[in-house]
Formats: sequence, structure tokens, C-alpha cells
Amino acid sequence: MKRILLTIMLFISCTSTFMAVAQTKGEFPNKPIHVIVYTAPGGLIDLTARKMVQIAAKYTNATMVVENKAGAGGMIAWEYVLSQPADGYTLFPVTRSNIGNLISTESTVDPFDLDWLSLMILDPEALIVSAKSKYNTVADIVADAKAKAGNQIWIAPPGIDEYVTYKFWEKTGISGKFVPYDSGTQAMAAVIGGLGQVYVGNPADISGKSDLKIIAISAQQRLAQFPDVPTLKESGIQGMDEESMWRGFTLKKGTPPEIEKWYDTLFEKITNDPEWRAYFEKDGMEVVHYRADKFNQLVNNDMVEMARYLKPKK
Repeated sequence: MKRILLTIMLFISCTSTFMAVAQTKGEFPNKPIHVIVYTAPGGLIDLTARKMVQIAAKYTNATMVVENKAGAGGMIAWEYVLSQPADGYTLFPVTRSNIGNLISTESTVDPFDLDWLSLMILDPEALIVSAKSKYNTVADIVADAKAKAGNQIWIAPPGIDEYVTYKFWEKTGISGKFVPYDSGTQAMAAVIGGLGQVYVGNPADISGKSDLKIIAISAQQRLAQFPDVPTLKESGIQGMDEESMWRGFTLKKGTPPEIEKWYDTLFEKITNDPEWRAYFEKDGMEVVHYRADKFNQLVNNDMVEMARYLKPKK
């Protein structure tokens, strides 16, 4: 009798384990997915995450919940994501500024504790000034910087925009004063108010703002949405054709391959969705789907390149 009971209990235990594994592997997702945004509501990465959730609803019945965990240059959200299980239920939207902040703060966090799953948006960097500015070309900015002998003021949030500032200075042989602001909105207000001469941002930043103008963009060719704005290359600046504020999505390293494949299939559908494309392309952004291999290599390259400009000097 005892042997029969033991056999029954063993059968129940094995069956329960099999069902749990099958549910995890075959029925993902079976609970809400938490999309952790590292900024406050309203920023571009927040809007990107919320648009992704909206478009994803066309292709999956999965429940996705956006949660904002702002602070410490994105590290609060980053560390929260790393504290969660690698089960696919915590999705982390990221931008290139996350890499810049890791370098400039000398963080001990390993970026490859994340699986860089899908890069989906390329948002070109741009030099932006007040509409009342005397600058109309890159040459105007460079000439004035030399006349000011290091006192020209550039304004932007720290991270990628700061990196682009220093790289531009190196390429043109000028120097200036970089003043970091907590947000692009604050930085733009400062430039409009005359507290600085140049804001480094993205073309979408001037949408609906007649008091700002774009001097040049970092792109291979002019944007159809801004046909009168030259590229940096057209303006005589070499080696700055592909500086962008990319945005994408990551999972904690160790997430099962079949779950990552589920996301890859979903992101491919989102990338091809006309509403998704129109939402970003209207502001000059490029909609792409760089899969994990290409995305991881890009992050690795950025870690090396950006360290030249952002790593604190000893």
C-alpha cells in the first residue's frame, strides 16, 4: 500500500513539474509583462515604450504595463531590471544615453548583464539654436566659437548629446563650455532664453517650436522631413554621419531563448506596422529592427568610442 501511495505521489509531482515547465515554455506570456522606463512620463523613451505597447496589442493578447522608475541617470530602473528574474516578464526600453551615463559615472554595472534584444529607432543628432540666433550655418558656429576663445556655451542633457558636443569640438578644432541640463526641455528653454548658444538634440525637438531652428544633422543624407537642413558632412564635418539617439529594448541576460524569439517575432511585426512607422518617420527618425547580434555589437562599439570623450580624466 505504501509503495502504491509513493508511486502515486511521485507521478503527481512529475506531472506538476512537467505542466509548470510546459506552461513557462509553451504559453509565454501567461502573466503581465512589466515595461520599465528609466525616465519620467513624457520623455521620448517613455513615448516609445507606450507606443510599442499600443501597437503590440494588434499582434498579441499579452498584457503589458508601463512603469516609470526615474532617477540616477537611469540607474534606478537598470538596477531594478537586473534584480528581477530572467523570465521575460521585465522588458527594459533603452537609449544610447544609457551607455553614455554608464561611462561618465564610471558605473560598475556591466551592460552585458542585459541581452540587447532589438534596436528599433534611429533618431539623428542635430545642432539646434534659437531662431533669433545669428548662426545660420555650421561655419557660423565654428567662427563664433573661435572668436569667443572657449567661452561659447553648449547646452544638453549629459550622455549622448554631451558626447556629440565633445566630438564636434574635436573635429572642428574648437572648444567651449558644456552645461548639462536634466532634460532636453530645460536645455531648449535655456537656449531660447539666451543662456547658451547651441543645443544638441534631435530634429523632433523643434516640432511645434518656432523659436528654434536646426543648423545641421548627423545623417548620411538630408532628411525628407527637413529638406533645407544640411548634414554635418555637407557642412564640412567628416566622421559624424551616423550619430543618433538610438532606442531599443532589452531583457535580463539569461532569459530563455524561446522567450527572446517570441519578442523578436513581435518586434518584427511592430517594425512593419504602418502606424508605428508613420509615428516616428514624420519627425525624421528611421525605423529599423536590428536584432541581438547587431545590437550587441553596436553597444560594444559605443562603449569603446564614447569612453574617449566621456570617461572622467584622472
